[in-house]
Amino acid sequence: MLTDTPGLHHVTGIVGDGQAAIDFYAGVLGLDISALTVNFEDVLQHHLYFGDERGSPGTVFTCFPDPHADPGRIGTPQVASVAFAVPDGSLEYWQGRLESYGVAVKGPSERFDERALEFRDPSGTRLELVATSDGDGRKAIASTDESSRLEATIPRATAIRELHGVSLLSVNPYATAGTLETLGFDAIGEEGDRVRYRASGSRATVVDVLARDAPFGREGPGTIHHVAVRVPDEEQLHEWRELFADRDHDVSRVKDRHLFHSLYVREPGGILFELATETDGVAVEDSPSEPSLYLPEWFEPDRDLIESQLPELTGAQPEPNGTDSSER
Repeated sequence: MLTDTPGLHHVTGIVGDGQAAIDFYAGVLGLDISALTVNFEDVLQHHLYFGDERGSPGTVFTCFPDPHADPGRIGTPQVASVAFAVPDGSLEYWQGRLESYGVAVKGPSERFDERALEFRDPSGTRLELVATSDGDGRKAIASTDESSRLEATIPRATAIRELHGVSLLSVNPYATAGTLETLGFDAIGEEGDRVRYRASGSRATVVDVLARDAPFGREGPGTIHHVAVRVPDEEQLHEWRELFADRDHDVSRVKDRHLFHSLYVREPGGILFELATETDGVAVEDSPSEPSLYLPEWFEPDRDLIESQLPELTGAQPEPNGTDSSER
């Protein structure tokens, strides 16, 4: 029997320069580099995973660097923005930190009794930090272990806790809402052109559907490729696939992503969802501050070829220099 998803598993975007992404997400935002691997559909492209120290589902943001692609354009049907949860009272700290790196910050603004900062990553991806009491007691992603590269720079009391949620620009908000309800999200409120849906879990539970006019988007650096939700096991993936196929949705086969199993479904509103199995985490790095290329066993025979075709990436090396992040 199918069970409702407890919330988001991860969110995956497209960025330009991979090193700039590491400097920003690991260096500025303080996320751990959970895995530095390759796109399983294109082994000559990196796939970067950022999250907590285990890469726990619900904390993870991943990205495909594509330095030669034309910039993307945010529009329909796409994930418009990604939000991370930070503790109440920490937004002033984060505004100062982001601005010290030359990142333009908007806010804080209020919606659904929450306060949020809005900003962009170096490729133009729309990001938010949402202050919420839900995450106050949870472990900070920036740990205070002696080995933590962030011990002296991001106080534990202000560090990012997890994903908060995503906002969606759909070509058919009613159809997208129906898909969310099928997955187990409930409508809990409406403010202006934003309808909020929440899953029943304890982390990464928010999806906002934006009922607004927007131009069609163009995939590329600065846009989100897909949003993934959690399911308990591979058996349920096959049941979900049958359900979506019966409804004539564009649904993939179940895929072995090595770190988890998943399937993809393009719902009638145009949003690409991934359903991914719950695991203890996707982290594979022994030394997150100096990541090395991780390959599943079926790619290992081609490691020399793969590494020779990929740009070299190092650990985070951010420097507060007053330069706008999009220019670094």
